[in-house]
Amino acid sequence: MQAASNNRSLSTFREEGRLARRIRRGVLLSAAIAAAGAMIVAPAQAEPGLPGFGPGLPGFGPGSAAVGTDPAPQANFAPPAINIDDGETVGVAQPIIITFQEPVTDHATAEKTIKITSSKEAPGHFYWFSDKQVRWRPYDFWPDNTDVTVKAGGTTSSFRIGDALITTADDNTKTITVTRNGEVVMEMPTSMGKPKYETPNGIYIVGERQRKMIMDSSTYGVPIDAPEGYKLEVEYATRLSNSGIFVHAAPWSVGQQGVSNASHGCLNVSTENARWFFENAQKGDPVIVQNTSGGTLNSRDGLGDWN
Repeated sequence: MQAASNNRSLSTFREEGRLARRIRRGVLLSAAIAAAGAMIVAPAQAEPGLPGFGPGLPGFGPGSAAVGTDPAPQANFAPPAINIDDGETVGVAQPIIITFQEPVTDHATAEKTIKITSSKEAPGHFYWFSDKQVRWRPYDFWPDNTDVTVKAGGTTSSFRIGDALITTADDNTKTITVTRNGEVVMEMPTSMGKPKYETPNGIYIVGERQRKMIMDSSTYGVPIDAPEGYKLEVEYATRLSNSGIFVHAAPWSVGQQGVSNASHGCLNVSTENARWFFENAQKGDPVIVQNTSGGTLNSRDGLGDWN
């Protein structure tokens, strides 16, 4: 009885040895296939191995395998220019403008390779001005005090959205009202575009600011010696449109500010108020003009993205 029992144990041991060798060969073959195909990702910590084989082999064990995913598409453009500098702070209406070195005809692929992330949720959309320029903005104004990073074809810009400084110019009251994060911080009387030069309605974006500048009617087709012509130096000029609409000091029209419209389209304010706006408004802040009879600002103006 004992001998028979020993024979069975020896037979069983031999079977187990053959089984172990087959398993070992299978494991090594699987490992070789994995190495060749790079389809198995090693876990951060090895899992227990097969019984009798000591510590687990990297890449094997419960939950340790992961199938690789398709790589992200490669940028189909050279490093482009981004309109917001790294480290810059801008307003809540600022669009992201990406300008390419060469025309990009495959818009869909380009959009997939541009990564825009923000510290606060801000869903938005791309829109193309041409094959050399794509823009992106959130559907609504950016949340105030948000950090944003843009990565596009080797160019990266990380910037900040500052306080929500929102300006509303109402032609019904001839008043400019400025709020910061929802609270009114400034009100000022204004005089906007007179008949035939009405200021367009719409959402403008603050652009450049110039302490002093020359305004010349001939730049939009009116000779300076014409009845409506002019060429003069103005102070504290804050650009609102590429077509030439500014908030600026107009001491000559203080008597009409808050009462009637006398400008050629700009928002005229006193020198003191123009200085306040010049010092407080920043690139990307929205200025909402409403209740004029001047139509709507062209969305292709360059600073008219919200219209």
